[in-house]
Amino acid sequence: MDGKRSCSLCGGAMMIMMMMMMISHMTSALEVPLDSKVLEGLPQPPTITNQSPKDYIIDPRENINIFCEAKGKPHPSFSWTRNGTHFDVEKDPKVVMMPGTGNLVIDISGEKAEVYEGVYQCIARNEHGSAVSNNIVIRQSRSPLWSKEKNEPITVQRGTSLILQCRPPAGLPPPIIFWMDNNFQRLPQNSRVSQALNGDLYFSNVIMEDTRNDYICYARFPHTQTIQQKQPITVKVLDIEAMNDTVLAAFLNGSDFWGDSPSGERVPSFLHPPGMESTTMVLKGDTLELECIADGLPTPNISWTKVNGELPSGRFSFYSFQKTLKIKEVTEADGGDYRCIAKNRMGSSQHTITVVVRAAPFWISAPQNLILAPKETGNLTCDVDGNPKPTITWSVNGNPIESSHNDPSRKVSDGVITLSDVQTGSSAVYQCNASNDYGYLLANAFVSVLAEPPRVLTSLNHEYSVISNSRALLDCASFGSPLPKITWFKDSQSILNSDLYHIHKNGTLEINVAQPQNSGKYTCIASNNLGNKENHVHLQVKEPTRIIRQPEYKEVQRNSIAVFECKVKHDPTLIPSMIWLKDNGELPDDPRFEVGSDSLTIHDVTEDDEGTYTCIRNTTLDQDSASATLTVVEQPDPPTDLELTDQRERSVRLTWTPGDEHNSPIKLFLIQYEDSLHEPGVWLNMTEVSGTSTTAQLELSPYVYYSFRVLALNGVGLSESSDPSRQYRTNPAKPDVNPSDVEVSGTSPDTMTISWRELSGLESNGPGLQYKVSWRMKDAEQWTTVTLANVSQHVVTGTPTFTLYEVTVQAVNDYGEGPRPEVVLGYSGENSPTVAPENVKVSVQSGTEAEVHWEAVPLSSVRGRLKGYKVTYQKMRSLHKQDYDRENPQVLIFSGEETVGRLPDLHPYSHYRLNIRAFNGHGDGPSSTDQQFQTPEGVPGPPTNVNIRNLNLDSLLVEWTPPLEDNGHLTGYLLKYQPINTTEEAGLLKEVLLPANETSYTLDKLTHSTHYKFFLNAMTETGSGPAVTKEAFTEVDEAMTNRQAEIATQGWFIGLMCAIALLILVLLIVCFIKRNKGGKYPVKEKEDAHQDPEIQPMKEDDGTFGEYRESDRNFFIPLR
Repeated sequence: MDGKRSCSLCGGAMMIMMMMMMISHMTSALEVPLDSKVLEGLPQPPTITNQSPKDYIIDPRENINIFCEAKGKPHPSFSWTRNGTHFDVEKDPKVVMMPGTGNLVIDISGEKAEVYEGVYQCIARNEHGSAVSNNIVIRQSRSPLWSKEKNEPITVQRGTSLILQCRPPAGLPPPIIFWMDNNFQRLPQNSRVSQALNGDLYFSNVIMEDTRNDYICYARFPHTQTIQQKQPITVKVLDIEAMNDTVLAAFLNGSDFWGDSPSGERVPSFLHPPGMESTTMVLKGDTLELECIADGLPTPNISWTKVNGELPSGRFSFYSFQKTLKIKEVTEADGGDYRCIAKNRMGSSQHTITVVVRAAPFWISAPQNLILAPKETGNLTCDVDGNPKPTITWSVNGNPIESSHNDPSRKVSDGVITLSDVQTGSSAVYQCNASNDYGYLLANAFVSVLAEPPRVLTSLNHEYSVISNSRALLDCASFGSPLPKITWFKDSQSILNSDLYHIHKNGTLEINVAQPQNSGKYTCIASNNLGNKENHVHLQVKEPTRIIRQPEYKEVQRNSIAVFECKVKHDPTLIPSMIWLKDNGELPDDPRFEVGSDSLTIHDVTEDDEGTYTCIRNTTLDQDSASATLTVVEQPDPPTDLELTDQRERSVRLTWTPGDEHNSPIKLFLIQYEDSLHEPGVWLNMTEVSGTSTTAQLELSPYVYYSFRVLALNGVGLSESSDPSRQYRTNPAKPDVNPSDVEVSGTSPDTMTISWRELSGLESNGPGLQYKVSWRMKDAEQWTTVTLANVSQHVVTGTPTFTLYEVTVQAVNDYGEGPRPEVVLGYSGENSPTVAPENVKVSVQSGTEAEVHWEAVPLSSVRGRLKGYKVTYQKMRSLHKQDYDRENPQVLIFSGEETVGRLPDLHPYSHYRLNIRAFNGHGDGPSSTDQQFQTPEGVPGPPTNVNIRNLNLDSLLVEWTPPLEDNGHLTGYLLKYQPINTTEEAGLLKEVLLPANETSYTLDKLTHSTHYKFFLNAMTETGSGPAVTKEAFTEVDEAMTNRQAEIATQGWFIGLMCAIALLILVLLIVCFIKRNKGGKYPVKEKEDAHQDPEIQPMKEDDGTFGEYRESDRNFFIPLR
């Protein structure tokens, strides 16, 4: 790795810089370390370390300080030349050279600074060579006075272009130009009036307001900090078309009149640069400034493009209202054609500027100092470029190499000097000078011939700590001549270049991606043909510091709380600190900012708290940071500056200035209006426009006194309303619209009601609003009309029943009638139907359902809109009980023109009657003739009052009463019973069929002490009704119970039970022991050999249990 590299020395010694050397036949530059122990006894030719700039402009009021400092061993002495000849400093009492340096201090008090102007060069020399500085050109700054001149007033026609020339005196350096008035206020500039790069003031077109007598150009000279002023220029702008000849002559008396250029609207043309094409040159690395200023009316807009290319991203900017294009750090690629385009509504013009890029000499590779061992070979390379190509010349110890003594070991080939088989004592300083038309470069490089054994400069046992997965650099800084070879070892194992390790040319060992296993002791050995030196260093690889919970973007309202989290994970041996920054600066000194161990809390947030907050977690080795933005949002401020323009009879344009949106973009503007004529004090919504608009064209109604206001809506809410606009009154006019929602309805057989929605005050369009109501029968010729005011309906009497009418409602006012109204059709009042439905038939579907059919009534008999039919049916009696308790009639409505309907939820074995009638909006028509029908038998209801009693040990008595709903003729009862045990498993089910007149039954020969379950159903010819379920127990046999208790207390029985329990326990223990030893008992072997696919363990892949099937249960399911 070529170049310089720092290393640490024991005891906090200073950093030292070294260049790498190759131990092969060819060597590269090496700088002698500055450590005093290394420097002791080592010679070094001079090296210039500090010098004044090449172009040095001095202030004639101050002493001249020219810098020249150098280092070397022994320390160099200094001398100067001026204008190419020796400058004897000691002979000039005004000049002092500072001790230990070549710095000159020239006292110019009482002297003219011009005496010391010239080209200076410093020479630093010791016994090993001479180094020279750049040519330092000393010039004094100048701020000459403005030449005397008398500026005649300039008279110019309104609309023409104008140039006010500044022409400042030439200064050193050039002055800074600006235009001001008599009150030392800068003249306002804009796209119409602007200052050019040369200081002139350009007007694309003049207006009457440009008339003034204090156009003053100022020049500020930065070195002397002086400002000089040009005589004021007076400009008079005339509107010649509005003046007669006498007045015009008076104005033109004693004035320069600019009247050649056109004054009306015109296509742009270029004032600067003139014509269509121009060329400019710029040096590489400088800033390119291109300028286009155009004449035109209206004022042209300027735009820029690069022909056959793009403007360089990130390096270009526009100034002076787009008239100046600046490109910084120019490269060769920036050469080419640039086009500026001036455009207004009359047309456009363009100018092409060809940019030629030249380059002063610049380094590709400057010559480096060489330290060579005796007999070695090395190169000094002076690699430069420029446009045009620079010329390279070489000097040695400040003298042209051609005039120096002939050295057979030295070979010069353009930009390369090759030194072969060098000898002790052949040290020297070489100078490379590269120059072209635009400048020069001068570089010193010394060649020092040394023979030194290796020295390791890195501290012994130095501790390195790095973060895991980062690069580790273990230094083995060394010095020696020839350059020592560096070898590395870890734990006695040699380290070679690989994917993990890389040994740099300066001896530094790089571990590309350090891991914890790379920690440990490392040894480096520096060796050359004069000896070797060993050093040890230690590496510790730490875990990285990482923020695991980062602060997140916050959008909060003012006066609320914002909390940013910053939680970190780090190496346990490293203690991280936490720093919070706001916009890359310190947090405000404010108690509202509360820093916790892992968070930052901001209380009572204000607008000033907005910004980017960064959490930095630092350790001694690394850091991690995370940022988040805090945005404070509020409702927007109300719009301001409401203005009404483009005022017309039925429209006006409203414009406004949006208020501060407070970081939440405005979504829309709500425009409201007040009609102070019809509804004073009431603000109504008028329209909405997008949040990017600042104007709206409002459609207006006549005869309204409008005031407008605007509200803004963002994500937080609605702003306060703006101040109202000025009042805008529209003139009256005839109505634009007629009443809406016109309806015709009949409330009685001989009337018709016409209703409508009245017009609002905004819709009235003028005074005297009335409604012209007209009606006639459909297809009749004559209209009947009434004119009404302040009503919303009219009742027409004496109309025939349910007759179709045509109706119109028209708005009229004092200024005329509204548009032709639409005709609305409607009927007069209805009357009840006159005809009953005929041919009514009933079809019984089941004991609980029937279907009824009928013929529709004639539409002529409806006398209105047929809404449907009402079917009224009633249960008259039950066919079984012979009772005559009638139920309340039920009514079913069938809408429209249906002629069939279904009667649900009937009672079985019952007698019904029904009738049907049509109905309309007025009422019901006559009923049809009553129809009679009967429903068939159904299943009976459940028996009632079921009870079961014990008669003795093996018999039970079952008692009941008949069902409440027979639903037909009872044919009998079905009694079923079965025993059930304590787990509710059922035994054999038995059935008993009983006659209809039975209400009890005795069950004999039952088992004593048994639980039974009973089911009882009533039956008709149709089938069995729902069952009643009961349970009962037979009596307990006391004698049997006593005998069982006696056996349980016998000693032999208790002993037998204990023996059985002990045997089972022993068998369980044996099985458990065999299982733990891995043995398989026979059942297990059978399971392994014939695994039941239905008995599987829980699946490991999805965590579900083995499938369970209902078929695996006992086939006998107890009856509950």
